[in-house]
Formats: sequence, structure tokens, C-alpha cells
Amino acid sequence: MNSEAPNPLILFMPSGKRGRFPIGTPILDAARSLGVYVESVCGGRATCGRCQIEIQEGNFAKHKIVSSLDHISAKGPKEERYERVRGLPEGRRLSCSATVQGDLVVDVPQDTVINAQTIRKAATDRVIERNPAIQMCYVEVDEPDMHKPLGDLDRLKAVLAKDWGWKDLRVAQHIIPEVQKILRKENWAVTAAIHKDMELSRATVIALYPGLKNEAYGIACDIGSTTIAMHLVSLLSGRIVASAGAPNPQIRFGEDVMSRVSYVMMNPDGREAMTKAVHEAVNGLIGKVCDEGGVDRNDIFDSVFVCNPIMHHLFLGIDPTELGQAPFALAVSGAVQGWAHDIGIDVNRGARFYMLPCIAGHVGADAAGATLSEGPYRQDKMMLLVDVGTNAEIVLGKRGHVVAASSPTGPAFEGAEISSGQRAAPGAIERVRIDPVTHEPKYRVIGVDKWSDEEGFEEAAKATGVTGICGSAIIEVVAEMYLSGLISEDGVIDGALAAVTPRIFQNGRTFSYLLRESVEGGPRITVTQNDIRAIQLAKAALYAGIKLLMEKQGITEVDTIRFAGAFGSFIDPKYAMVLGLIPDCDLGEVKAVGNAAGTGALMALLNRDHRREIEREVASIDKIETALEPDFQQLFINAMALPNKVDSFPKLRTVVKMPEPKLADAGLAGVDNAPRRRSREERAARRRGG
Repeated sequence: MNSEAPNPLILFMPSGKRGRFPIGTPILDAARSLGVYVESVCGGRATCGRCQIEIQEGNFAKHKIVSSLDHISAKGPKEERYERVRGLPEGRRLSCSATVQGDLVVDVPQDTVINAQTIRKAATDRVIERNPAIQMCYVEVDEPDMHKPLGDLDRLKAVLAKDWGWKDLRVAQHIIPEVQKILRKENWAVTAAIHKDMELSRATVIALYPGLKNEAYGIACDIGSTTIAMHLVSLLSGRIVASAGAPNPQIRFGEDVMSRVSYVMMNPDGREAMTKAVHEAVNGLIGKVCDEGGVDRNDIFDSVFVCNPIMHHLFLGIDPTELGQAPFALAVSGAVQGWAHDIGIDVNRGARFYMLPCIAGHVGADAAGATLSEGPYRQDKMMLLVDVGTNAEIVLGKRGHVVAASSPTGPAFEGAEISSGQRAAPGAIERVRIDPVTHEPKYRVIGVDKWSDEEGFEEAAKATGVTGICGSAIIEVVAEMYLSGLISEDGVIDGALAAVTPRIFQNGRTFSYLLRESVEGGPRITVTQNDIRAIQLAKAALYAGIKLLMEKQGITEVDTIRFAGAFGSFIDPKYAMVLGLIPDCDLGEVKAVGNAAGTGALMALLNRDHRREIEREVASIDKIETALEPDFQQLFINAMALPNKVDSFPKLRTVVKMPEPKLADAGLAGVDNAPRRRSREERAARRRGG
């Protein structure tokens, strides 16, 4: 290998952490040096098997690397012994034995991780009126009569018409060969599961059981870019029987949706691999909720899915390439329904599926689900509905007019592209406060009840460790640094404060903030200038999209704000506003609504009238493509500042003491020969601000 060539790049999924390491470095050592949690209890002796990894093969254009099994060492004697004695799943390696031989994308399987990502998408407690697409109908069928030569199936259909009013029924093909056996098993008494929704012009018998069958279930599933959340629901009572979540395994192909489109474009079997991965994850979750609820998966007769457009296409087995380039054409935008079996969902053979319509090329069925749940079109107040994710979806409106758009925030809010960032898991910092006088921080960690400045915190944190910063804390730490004067309104860390507090330290040509020193071998957690810039770029993209919709509505303020999604549930509205993530609003009118997309899916599952409702409303929503709007760039530049270069946030200032403006040059004070260049966005913003 050329001695001038850089060390191989190792990218760990799903954390998104990456770094360069010399050839021969054990992958476990690389993971630990980056703060990636990979379990190992045997000290690298290849006996516990906890440190399993998988290598993803393909061309990862975003990271400019090609990952291959050829870029990892062959199995050595220890690993071969472990595989021979205890067995390794196909495609798995032991990271304590495997070494780096070239660029790699390494997936840490979640089934090997005890402190796995916390999937925080809870079920709703909303009461939903029941009118499901499935009805269970018990009937007693006349026995055959030589004088009335009518077939068994025809007599079944006749009694369903007589007793239940179902006329002109279809019967699913897979049932027909079994009808005679089922009718005779319980002396001609049977229960028919009948599906009726708009796609089929006639109701259909999708399952048939001997005797009385008093169970029928459905699933409502939100397939997000990062996580998948599922609820198992009784269609007879409306009760949520069980809920579960899991990371979306597609993240190993790309952290954000556009990276996954790129993977499809660069790898011939990319689409098939991602479709298979999400189907396996969904089927795994079905097994999990059924086990938890004590339900047979064959008793699931209906399913509703919501997801963003690219997840939508990949789930249905559609190539998403067209969504990666203008004009961002959807293969199908309306509601989709069909046989669950046809798309690889392992439930009852006759079960159906329904996918809510997509609003636009990058505003998907998940946004439609959230819109159904929160109903801005049912309100007299101007409601802003925001789902903050790798691709933020924005809906703004009230009764009579609703507009929608998406904004490419990227994965920064979920911990990726942040030096100490990670997803929400035990050990992740989730709350941060900084003393404005001493600049000393205190923080809360997922899985630990105490704040870091309370007695007993370190002892309590030993179980999880303190491993990084998750999304809610990333917003808070940047906002707190601004409120305490550590960074300027342009987002530059004040290097002059290095003489005042050891928390500010020089890091190359810029400065960083020390949030937590390394304790007992744990990671040193810092906030770098690049971290702040990544958050500025993400929040500016979201705010610019919101402002664009406000312009389209002809308004200068909103009446109420709703944060949707798992991440939105843990954002403190005050800090989101200080950061300039959302527009000025009465803080009492800013609320988290949890997994609103999942609630919309539940509504569509339990009441088919809601399916018609959202189909009508989506057709009337004005879709705005931010990339084509001439004002977007200027709005983005303004939004790079904290909280904003031109918007004054008067309502926020009544409850939060905002800092006096300070020059961004302070961030470079004390750095010899520090470059004075600024980004194009900063220069333009400074010119506009005078």
C-alpha cells in the first residue's frame, strides 16, 4: 500500500461515527476509540461472542469509500474456534479478532447490544371511534341438500347475505380449496373475516374459521428513516395490545434518505437489499408485539403503514432513484392497498395492507398521518406541525388552506455528524445546563435519575456510562452556550474565554467546549466549532422552510406549534426557540404530540372513514418545493444566526434573557495566524445584518 495514502476510513452504523485507523487495527479497538458501544466481556479472547459485527459491502458515495469483505482480515484461529464451538450467524465477524485492511462500513447489530438505542415512540391514549375495514361474522350454514344442488361456498355466501347483509361477496382464492373442510369441522358453524374498503368494489372474505372466532387484530406501523414503531391493536375493541420499536436496519446503507438513494444508484442490488432489510425488521417487530400481547400473528388481518416517500418506495419494492433528483417524481402518490402477503408481510394469508397517501416528493405518508392526527385543517388557529428528523416535514395551515414542504435537515439532530453525538440510548446525555457566570455544565443522562452535579451521580452512571450527546441535548447545549455567552450570534465559540475557563480550549484553528472530561476510561465529550456549524446548517434549513410556508400563507406569526415524532417529544420548546429552530410563539402554545404519524396510522386502522378523510385533505394541500423557491436561500442565510439574523422573537424575549450581540471574531481570539475567512452564508448574513 502507498505510504502516502491515508489510513482506511471506518464508518460505524447505526451511530454514524467514523475515523481513520492504521491497517491491522482490531475493529473493536477502532470502535472503542470512537466511543461506539460494542460489547465485549471476555477481554478480546474471542470467547464471549458479544462483539459481533457485520460488514456492509458496496459503494458509499456520500463517504467516498467502497466497503468490501476483502477489506477485513481473514478469520484467525480464535475466531474459527468460536465459530466451530458456538457458531456465528452468517455474515457476522468478531470485532476483537477481525482487523482493518481497507475502508469499511461496519454495522453493529442491535441484537448484540444490551444498551441498545432507546426507541421512544409511544402509543397514543386517544379514543378513536371504531369502524375498521375488517368485520368478523359468525354464521350457521345450511347443510347440503340433494334437492337443492347449491355448492358449499354459495350457501356460505347466501347466509352471510341473509344474516349480515353482505351481498355479492368475493372470496379470496386461497380460501376456496379449504371451504368444505372448514364448514364440516364444527358442524357447519363458521366465522368469516370480511374486508371492505374502497379499493375492492365488493367486500371480500379473507379468512374462514370453524366455529366462533372472537379475535381479530391489526397493526399500525410507522417506518421512519431511523426507527420503526409498531402497535398491535384489537380490531374488535380498539385496544392497543402491545407496542414495540426497533432501529431501521436500512441505516447501514446510509444515515439519511438521500444516502440510501445514492446507495441504490451505486449498487445494482441496493434496492432489493434495502427492501429485504425493512421487511425483515417489520416481520421481526410483528413477532415481538405478538409475543408481548400473546397473539397469534395469523390473527392479524389488516395493517396500516406510514413512512416518508423514500421509505415508502423501498418498502413497496419501488426504485426510489427518481426521488433523488428534480422534479422528485413519486412512482405513486395516492393511497396504496393490497394483500400483505404480496409485499412480504408475515401475517394471515388473507390480510390486507393500506398505506396513507404521500403529500409530495419529500413530504410523505408519515406527514399525512401526522396531519390526520393533529388536523390543522380542522382548526381555526394557524397551526405549525413539524416532524424533525433527517428530513424535516412541515405542515402549516388552518381550516380552508394548508401548505406543506420538506426541509433537508440531515442527521445532525439525531447525533450523526456531531463529534460526540449518538442516538438516544442509555448513557447518552439528554439535558444540559451551563452556568452563565462560571461556564460550568451540568447534565442528565438517559438511564440515570440524578443530574451530574448531584451527589452519587458517578456511581449511578457506572451501569450505563456517559457515552455521548443525543439529539435533545445537542439542541440544549448549543442554546445554553449561546445564552451563557460562550458563542456569538453567528455561532462562533469565543476563544477569548479560554483565559477565563478551562472549559474553552483551542482545537486546531478553532475552539471547543469541554462538556465532560474522560472518567475511568470513558469518552471525553466535547462540543466543537464544527458541531455548532452542523447544528446551524440543520436548524437553518428547517427554519427557512417554515418561513417560506409562512410567506405562502401571508402571515408573520403562528398561533400554535406541534412537534411530532419521537425526537420532537424530547425537545424543550424554549431551547428550540432560542436556537431558532422554530418561529416565535407563545411557549404555552408549543407542544409535543409524540408519534403523530403513528397515531394517524392507528386512526386509519381503526376507522376506514379516516382513510377517506386524509385522502381528500392531501389532495387539497398546496405542496411547496423549497429547492425551487427563490427566497429560500436568503431565508436560510438569515436563519444561520442564533436565533435569527432578522427575526426578533419578541415573545421569547419576555421569558428568556437573551445575550447582547458579540462579534464573531471573538471566537478566533488568541489563535495565532487564525484564518479570518467566513462561509458564504456568514458573509451574506453579516452584509444583510449591517
